[in-house]
Amino acid sequence: MTQRADRMADKIRCDACPVLCYIAEGRAGACDRYANHGGELVRLDPLTVIETGAETVPFLATDEEWDGDILRANRPFITAVGAGTTYPDYKPAPFIVSQEIEGVDMVTVVTEGIFSYCGVKVKIDTDRHIGDERAVVRSAGEPIGHVMTSEYGSKMLSLGGVEHLTGGTKAEGRATCDALMALCNREAVELTVDGGATVIVQAGHAPIINGVQERLMRVGCGSAAIGMFARQWAPHVDEVIVVDDHITGVLSEHQAGRMLDVPATGIRVKGRKSTPGRYFQVAQPGTGWGGTDVEDPLTILKPADPKIAWPGLRLLMVSTTGEQWAYFVLDDDLVPQPAKITAPLRASVERVAENCEPSVCSVLFMGGAGGSLRAGVTENPVKLTRSVKEALTHVSCGGAKAYVWPGGGITVMADVMDMPTNSFGYVPTPALVAPIEFTMRKSDYAALGGHVDRIVSAKDVVKPGIRKVGPSPGHPDPRHARNFDWPKGG
Repeated sequence: MTQRADRMADKIRCDACPVLCYIAEGRAGACDRYANHGGELVRLDPLTVIETGAETVPFLATDEEWDGDILRANRPFITAVGAGTTYPDYKPAPFIVSQEIEGVDMVTVVTEGIFSYCGVKVKIDTDRHIGDERAVVRSAGEPIGHVMTSEYGSKMLSLGGVEHLTGGTKAEGRATCDALMALCNREAVELTVDGGATVIVQAGHAPIINGVQERLMRVGCGSAAIGMFARQWAPHVDEVIVVDDHITGVLSEHQAGRMLDVPATGIRVKGRKSTPGRYFQVAQPGTGWGGTDVEDPLTILKPADPKIAWPGLRLLMVSTTGEQWAYFVLDDDLVPQPAKITAPLRASVERVAENCEPSVCSVLFMGGAGGSLRAGVTENPVKLTRSVKEALTHVSCGGAKAYVWPGGGITVMADVMDMPTNSFGYVPTPALVAPIEFTMRKSDYAALGGHVDRIVSAKDVVKPGIRKVGPSPGHPDPRHARNFDWPKGG
């Protein structure tokens, strides 16, 4: 007992999270964000300030009329990145900063929240099949989420959440926390889908599916592609089939073909017919043509109708990205034979690909601002919730605009590409540490019972040694930093 007491005497205790580390001199805690420096608990990451000009923008020096933007993108904005947490709950927020803008006193409350109730929504722009809906997604072999409902041209993942962070094994919680932090900090993470693909996901980058990097997001479903390009196809070919996992389009049957007087061809497609020219389930999902398992497009065709089809019929088959295509001419037995594509048709295929947007992964952080965060803002936490719902308080994450979900609580979602690099940390409970800011009029802050005695002016906070984030060429607003990494350091 005496030996333990002696050992503890050489350490200081960190109360920034529930782990309550004892930290020796010159060492950091389990989160790598707090350290013992000369017997003082210090924050290793400096406070972040967003600036929108190449030079320092002085406070209060603007002749512009206020347009209602309480963030004021033309002046420095103090983010919660590097601010510290409010744990234990009774603490006021680390920084409660006031600025006067055009005679209006504004207050920004910044806190790094400890989020156990958090996760990410991942949007992967691809037609390729990565796994069935509801399939488990794994990182380092541990379950960390699942495949959600696909959206138009994109696969969707829901990762993280309290059930994975705290509701499973310790290994599951650690793997979930590690994957979430890496994704939110715009790093590459390899994920595997049960019964599906291996996908490397990185915000702002194209996905890599089973070792192949995606290039294009589909122009639309097969039916939509028929509608878009029917005029370009009709003069040069008799039939066009756009192969798609969901809705395969057939030009001659489609309403667009009918309007352009394209005659029936007798080319018949397998699958379940919906409305004219639209077919479902022509093949199984896969990584081939149009997100199907098709490698040879002729496998989705039935024999041509001899009462309608004719020798010499010209048939173009193309995928929804234009990356796969084939041109055929029917022989005397009405069997499609490969043929040399004509220049106009080749140009139309290239036009399909030209109209596809680049494939990219998007990562949206999602978390619930609960007791710790709200108590750091006000002694009566429900008033903050009401103020947010009444649009009196603006919520941001690392300076990026956050979408606040309707309904109860303060559930926010933010694009990590709009946030500074390395905005996220962790505590080994496990939980994610993420920045969140609440901005409002000073009078509204007082009305909701805020910690007005802890307000400090911006000029007393913005001092040498803080981390400043500036713009990049072509991106005057640094919150939109999709093409560069923001510098870290004072």
